[in-house]
Amino acid sequence: MAVRLDELDRKILVQLQKDGGQSLDEIARIVGSSKTPVWNRIRKMREGGIIKQQTFLLDAEALGFEACFFVLIRTSEHDASWQATFLQALRDHPEVQEAHRLAGDIDYILKVRVANARAYDTFYQALISEVKVHNVTALLSMEEIKSTTMLPL
Repeated sequence: MAVRLDELDRKILVQLQKDGGQSLDEIARIVGSSKTPVWNRIRKMREGGIIKQQTFLLDAEALGFEACFFVLIRTSEHDASWQATFLQALRDHPEVQEAHRLAGDIDYILKVRVANARAYDTFYQALISEVKVHNVTALLSMEEIKSTTMLPL
């Protein structure tokens, strides 16, 4: 089902992206509407797949996950069996926050959040024991300059 978004829908989505824990009354006040129409629009956007889930963002460093690595993976394997094994390995490791298949010289990039370099090495050793890769390069993020989940609506 295709959902057509108007300006009010976009305002609601901006508010949900800023803080999904806001009350319907608060969102309605900010966007200049009332509670029932806001709820109906949110429901339609959920049903239409625009809103995938409601979640909370946690502070990784406050929880002891102080190291963020971007892991570049090159593989010489591209068959369906290898890919299935690789994707399962990614799902099995909660340290992997993001995984992207790329165009170009690098096949995959992972965002891996761990406590420290030793924890990254444990992840790395487990990954290469589970799936064959040609080359792995790990880049440690020294400082997070910008991180957002908000889309530019």
